[in-house]
Amino acid sequence: MITRKGFIQQAAIISTGIILSPSLVLSKPRKKIGLQLYTLRDSIGKDVSGVIEKVAKVGYDYVETYGYTKESKYWGLDPKAFNSLLKANNLKAPSGHYGLDLFLSTGKDEELKSYIDAANIVEHTYITVPYLGAKIRENLDDYKKIAHNLNKAGEICKRSGLKLAYHNHDFEFKQFDKGNGFDILLNETDPSLVGFELDLYWVVRGGHDPISLFKKNPGRFVMWHVKDMDKLNPKMNTEIGNGSINFKTIFDNVKASGAKYMFVEQENNYVPEPFASIAKSAKYIKKDLFLMKLV
Repeated sequence: MITRKGFIQQAAIISTGIILSPSLVLSKPRKKIGLQLYTLRDSIGKDVSGVIEKVAKVGYDYVETYGYTKESKYWGLDPKAFNSLLKANNLKAPSGHYGLDLFLSTGKDEELKSYIDAANIVEHTYITVPYLGAKIRENLDDYKKIAHNLNKAGEICKRSGLKLAYHNHDFEFKQFDKGNGFDILLNETDPSLVGFELDLYWVVRGGHDPISLFKKNPGRFVMWHVKDMDKLNPKMNTEIGNGSINFKTIFDNVKASGAKYMFVEQENNYVPEPFASIAKSAKYIKKDLFLMKLV
């Protein structure tokens, strides 16, 4: 039987142990952020190993690929070799951008299956549709066809142990007589098959409010592209925290969005050069924006 005195003594010992060993306390979660490698498109093809090493050193925990084909591979590396390179630098690639215009317009799945094969080797969670060619999205009926085929692609990915996501620009918000493409893609895709990677820059540039989208469609935005807008020229990007987008308010609503992964992307206007830009963005996000663990 523990006496009151014994209880107090044990409590004191435990408290001292916590003070001496912070690992015994519920420590603050490690903050994680990813990079869309398109940001470094001018250099990654010249030295993929060196670029991946630098990405890890400046503070990123994972990356998002782009541009894979069976012929070009991942900047010349086959999926197995690229995955080994990531692991050597303690990085993961939870998502990759893969062009799916052929499948979305015709339903032909050979290309999609080649992406699935690569994605499983690289250990993706998501195959992400990065863009829609102008010829396959000319009207709302086109968007309805795309939504239908996104569901089909999502089913194929799911059978292969993967998930499908769609990445927006601003053209999806173009108003037709009876609505816009973005609403069709949201409303006519199955949430269990199709997630969304919300590009915050393109939403804001398109005149819309990301937080309003979160509230209307809770949990649908499984990934974000965190991309800032230059204060003087909204057509240009800038380092995160240096532009006009109110990321602090957006990050306060992360739970409503459903986001599990976030990728910095900067397509232009690097100061003074791309690696300095991505380092500045990572530092700002981890220090000033993250209030919770996402992954």
